[in-house]
Amino acid sequence: MKITHIEPILIELPYDHGAPKPFLRSGTPRTMMDAVYLRVDTDEGISGWGEAFGFGACRIAHAAAEMVVAPLAIGQQVDDISTIMGDLNRKLQSMALNGPVRFALSALDIALWDIAGKIAKQPIHRLLNPKSKRTQLPVYASLMRIQDAEYVAKVSADAAGRGYRHIKLHERTLKCVAAARNAIGSDVALMLDTNCAWSVDEAIDMGQKMADQNLFWLEEPISPPDDYDGLARVQVEGGIPVAAGENLGTFQDFRRLVETPSIEYLQPDVTKFGGITEMWKAVTFAVENNCCLEPHSPLYGPGLIATQHIVAAMEEEAMVEFYYCDLAASPMGEGIYAKDGLMTVPGGPGLGVEPNVDIIEKYRVA
Repeated sequence: MKITHIEPILIELPYDHGAPKPFLRSGTPRTMMDAVYLRVDTDEGISGWGEAFGFGACRIAHAAAEMVVAPLAIGQQVDDISTIMGDLNRKLQSMALNGPVRFALSALDIALWDIAGKIAKQPIHRLLNPKSKRTQLPVYASLMRIQDAEYVAKVSADAAGRGYRHIKLHERTLKCVAAARNAIGSDVALMLDTNCAWSVDEAIDMGQKMADQNLFWLEEPISPPDDYDGLARVQVEGGIPVAAGENLGTFQDFRRLVETPSIEYLQPDVTKFGGITEMWKAVTFAVENNCCLEPHSPLYGPGLIATQHIVAAMEEEAMVEFYYCDLAASPMGEGIYAKDGLMTVPGGPGLGVEPNVDIIEKYRVA
């Protein structure tokens, strides 16, 4: 079975997250959730769907998929994913260790696993682990950066009211963190992601100041994000478990992070890290080294569904991240949403959820 056509699709979805829209680095408000999906067609009529990491990189990832990845992948046999992806990674090694080309390769890999599951008539989590029996997965609400303590409290309380038992903030002040903690009480776990806002010394100082907020983890606290020794210092001296790894590009990067002592939670992202193939290598390596892997997934499309399958197949329990908001329409239907803090594991072949092409076409960007 050969790949005959690959189509990257850029979409923008209106959303509401219960607070004023956050501002992008460009200074304009973020009014849409943008994403890049990838459709891969074969000569036997089976198609698969993937997703490339997006946010500010969406248009570049779309171009990388169209101009770089698709021409190399069309005509390839789909039967052996590791061979296809190994060949493309070698050919693109000068531009695909991280960044938009890597994101596009990740989308291709996810789509190939979707096709493999459809051929085998099995969900992806069963291809990864035939003993997988999980039917539901714990989810944490990953709030957008709000920067207003009153709204942080409001949205945090709303998430807790919808049944989420773990809530993650993207804030940078003690005032906002304390507002969330007061709003949700002590029984709901609270995490903080600063998106690499601080120096090592600043992160240590803030960790110490937030000691009484009982944070479950402190995520990506420093810049640059690959200062692994600095991250270890933040955990030891700041006193809060550190989470990191969303910016990893390859399995070798992951190995180096694992080999750094005192980083509690490891967070590769299936849409950045090379897809399901590389993520499963990381899962296996984490088990062998007694590490805690918590996949990064602020997504709404095939990447989120792929993350569900990875978490469902893991021996150790992990959570699924949901970027907390209500979309005007969901291309993946109800499969992306949690009920009482739990997502249902897709049981159909491949991803188990087919994108709604009418919704995709409605919100597609030319």
